[in-house]
Amino acid sequence: MKISTMLMYDGNPRNAADQITSWEKAGLDTVWVAEAYGFDSPTLMGYLAAKTETVEIGSAILNIYSRTPGALLQTAAGLDNVSGGRAILGLGASGPQVIEGFHGVPYAKPIARTREIVEIIRAGMRREPLTADGEFHLPLSKDEGAVTGLGKPLKLLTRPERAEVPIYIAALGPKNVELAAEIADGLLPHLYFPEKIGQVMGDPIAAGTAKRDPSLGGLNIVAGGMLAIGEGPETKALLDFARPIFALYIGGMGAKGKNFYNDLACAYGYEKEAAEIQELYLSGKKKEAEALVPLEWLEAANFVGPASYIKERVAAFAETGVTSLNVTPVGADPAALIGELKSIVG
Repeated sequence: MKISTMLMYDGNPRNAADQITSWEKAGLDTVWVAEAYGFDSPTLMGYLAAKTETVEIGSAILNIYSRTPGALLQTAAGLDNVSGGRAILGLGASGPQVIEGFHGVPYAKPIARTREIVEIIRAGMRREPLTADGEFHLPLSKDEGAVTGLGKPLKLLTRPERAEVPIYIAALGPKNVELAAEIADGLLPHLYFPEKIGQVMGDPIAAGTAKRDPSLGGLNIVAGGMLAIGEGPETKALLDFARPIFALYIGGMGAKGKNFYNDLACAYGYEKEAAEIQELYLSGKKKEAEALVPLEWLEAANFVGPASYIKERVAAFAETGVTSLNVTPVGADPAALIGELKSIVG
C-alpha cells in the first residue's frame, strides 16, 4: 500500500511543496496537487518535479471542462517529461459552481465527456492523430463550427516520456464511479468511510469492473484523511481539526440540491446531519455546522490515535480495495509521522 498526501491549495502552496522533499525521504510515494479555483495544478506539479526525485506527482484534480482534450494531453505529456515519468493525471468533473461560475463553461454531460477525454488522451500519448466524433469533434469541420475548415488530424509533436500516463478519476456518484472502475487506472473518492463505502460504491465498482479491459490491471483506490499518531485525549482532540473540511464539503461545496458531498453524507445514513450542516453553513454559521459533523465519520475516515488503532484503520481501508493511503500529517514532525505510517503499512 502506497502513502500519498494532498498539497493544500489555500495559502502559499509553494511553501507546502518545499516540505515534500523531506516527506519523500521519509517514504512518501505520491503527492497530489489540487486546483479547484486557486493556483493551477500543473505549474505547481512542475515545481515539485524539479524539487523531488522519486515521488509520484498527480493532479487532483484537473477538471474536464476548462481545458480541451488536446491541452490535457499536452499537460500530461509535459509533466511526465519534466518529472522523468512520475506524473499521474487526475481528472474530474468538479461542480457547476466552479465550471459555470469561474470558467464560464456549461456543466453538461460529465460522464460522456470524461469517457471521450480519456480515450483521446490515451491515443495522443501513443502519438496517434487526434480524432473524435462525439462530445468533441476533431478535427473541427465547418458543419461543426469551424471558421476555415482547414483543421486536420494531428499527433503530438514531441515524443512523450512514456506511451501511457496513469489516469485517475475523482468520482462519488454511482455512474461516475462505475465509469472510473471501467476505464481508469485509479479512483479518487473523498470523505471515505470504509465500513460504509460498500453501500455507496460497491455496486457501481462491481458493474464497472465487469466491463473493464484486463490490460488496465486492477483498479487503484486512493483514500484517507488526517494522520496523527499518539496516546491520550490530546491526540483524539485533533479530530476537531478535520471538522472544517467536512463541513465545507457537506455544507458549502455546492448548492442545495446540487452538492455531491451532501449526497454522500445522506448515502452514509446521515440525512438529518447533512441537511442541518448545509443549512447552517450556507447561512454563514460555519462553527455550528462543524459541530454537527458525526464523530463516528471523523473517526472512521481519519488516522488519529495510538499506533495499534492506526493499524486497525489501515486494515479497514485495505479491505475495501484502497491501494494508497492519502494522509495529511498533523504534528510537530510531519515527516516522522509519514515514516511511522510507512512502518505500520509495511
